[in-house]
Amino acid sequence: MDVRVDGKVALVTGASRGIGAAIARELVDSGAAGVVVTGRRADALEAFATELGDRVVAVAGNATDESHVEAAVGAAVDRFGALDLLVANAGTNPSAGSLMDVDLGAVDRTWEVNLRSPLVWARHAWAASMRDHGGAILTIGSVGGIAPGPLLGAYNVSKAGLHHLTRQLALELAPGVRVNALAAAVVRTRLSSALWESDEAAAADAHPLGRLGEPDDVARAAVFLLSDAASWITGAVVPVDGGMTGATGLSLGALG
Repeated sequence: MDVRVDGKVALVTGASRGIGAAIARELVDSGAAGVVVTGRRADALEAFATELGDRVVAVAGNATDESHVEAAVGAAVDRFGALDLLVANAGTNPSAGSLMDVDLGAVDRTWEVNLRSPLVWARHAWAASMRDHGGAILTIGSVGGIAPGPLLGAYNVSKAGLHHLTRQLALELAPGVRVNALAAAVVRTRLSSALWESDEAAAADAHPLGRLGEPDDVARAAVFLLSDAASWITGAVVPVDGGMTGATGLSLGALG
């Protein structure tokens, strides 16, 4: 299947590296007419946009800052005429530890970035373009949102909430806008490095396919769900997890 997004305009949050960068690159390679990439690191973001070419615009800022959200969504509409595809990828995990002990300020920050922020982005995308023209939204969840595990409780709760937010938005925004999520296991990124750097072989063995995920694994699934090839899929939380949830049943204990 040749999955294409020809002529579509996309916005990807948290796109200066890792999964977000891989999704932005895959969208460009799959024919997107324009891609707005966002992130906090302005220099890295601008360099990445330049690398991808003149169909890519960088708008630096904090994903939780509503004025930044408005500016980024506005940049897509002003530069390319629409916003067809939104990828709410920006995430954080500053709150590792037991929920009985972890700093509540860090918990608040985790939930603000991972759960509240995707809703804000969806609302602005809807108001600026998708309400009138339709589109597709993708959120980046986690296997930690499917089952609990040690040390990452606040993060896991935020992703479980994100999965349900995805389903709720799919209901509310249908039929014009499809909304789906990907639930990733351990992908080789800086954000997840604490889960695999100390013993990569053990982390890989926790996945039935015997390896860690790569950002491109997630990116290919992302572009499929955003494309018209997935036109009858909405409200789905699709595992991209090396078999962790499906082949053996989910167990996050080995990753703690």
